[in-house]
Amino acid sequence: MTVSLPATIADIQRLLPHRYPFLLVDRVVALEPHKRVLAYKHVTANEQFFQGHFPGRPVMPGVLVVEALAQAGGLLTQLSKQDGDDMEQLFYLVKVDNAKFSRMVVPGDRLDLDVELKRQIRNMAQYVGVARVDGEQVACAEILCAAARA
Repeated sequence: MTVSLPATIADIQRLLPHRYPFLLVDRVVALEPHKRVLAYKHVTANEQFFQGHFPGRPVMPGVLVVEALAQAGGLLTQLSKQDGDDMEQLFYLVKVDNAKFSRMVVPGDRLDLDVELKRQIRNMAQYVGVARVDGEQVACAEILCAAARA
């Protein structure tokens, strides 16, 4: 599938199986195939997780920031595929290493997701992701995903 940038939410929904409320990427703005992707998520006060995390002091859970990085990694893999590649293959999160959180993400933030492919071996891909808000790092992690047939 050929997708022009910026990739919209409709494009993203064709590439990833995630749907609301668990689709955590709104747009892809830059791509170096097989190397790097830059995407973002607009964090709004309407997010379901803010109802319980935390009432009166909404904070995006760190695990969802890492999930957003993993989804951006999935988009890097999907957008790097050539026509005719197996588009029915899905990548599942299998490991997270060195996750660090340095600032809270709150409603009104735009979460910038910068993900690099560190290496790919057979059906496994390792990504290094950095999440930023207003240019300031809020989280980072190494993410390992494994492919399986849909």
